[in-house]
Amino acid sequence: MKLSLPFIKKQPCVAVVRLSGAIGMAGRGSISDTALAPVLEKAFRKGKPAAVALEVNSPGGSPVQSSLIGARIRRLSEELNVPVIAFVEDVAASGGYWLAAAADEIYADDSSVLGSIGVISSGFGAHVLLRKQGIERRVHTAGKSKSMLDPFAPEKKEDVARLEVLLADIHENFITHVKTRRGGKLDESQDLFTGEVWLARRAQELGLIDGIAHLKPKLQERFGEKVKFRRYGLRKPLWSRFGASLAQDAVAGLEERAAYARFGL
Repeated sequence: MKLSLPFIKKQPCVAVVRLSGAIGMAGRGSISDTALAPVLEKAFRKGKPAAVALEVNSPGGSPVQSSLIGARIRRLSEELNVPVIAFVEDVAASGGYWLAAAADEIYADDSSVLGSIGVISSGFGAHVLLRKQGIERRVHTAGKSKSMLDPFAPEKKEDVARLEVLLADIHENFITHVKTRRGGKLDESQDLFTGEVWLARRAQELGLIDGIAHLKPKLQERFGEKVKFRRYGLRKPLWSRFGASLAQDAVAGLEERAAYARFGL
């Protein structure tokens, strides 16, 4: 039994949640709302934390998963009146910055890469290769747009136009999220929503982050030298520890590596 004495002051505790990896990709290391839901619930609810700190290191990924995770963080923060402070490591770009912006304050290392507030869609076209190999593509649909952007057929201008509308709408959602979360901190004289990235010092000047700081010293400064840290993060499933689904994880690892490589990491 744990004895609680009312006249002894309890040291503050900060829950630390690690958000590392690509968002919404296949593979065991990916960040998703479903996987993070129980982690975030524990972090916000267990032991009445003084704050929740997010360790963010992500090149982005799914806009939907980014939005779901960010919305969950905000709901828990507001429901339980727990402030959220994000600390960026190598990168918080695209969906990674979406997650960081869910916090009330954002800090980063001098060399952290931040931004990429944009939306991207990429793929390959293989119709010329198929034709040269004598392979005929046969597709039958009900609905003229059902096979939009089929990689095995020549690209159609009307398909590209539809895709551009979708990307523009998602981009607008991203912009709204950033403006809502960062409020009057943003430098309105600059166009921050082109997909460009910046190092931390410049990001601070633009209002995308609040300062240059590392997690432990910053939180000790905020909550005292004796502040305690309780860490939470995704655990690897038991089957993955024994090498199951190696092919899927290898492909996911390559995709994630490519996502980081876009930012020179």
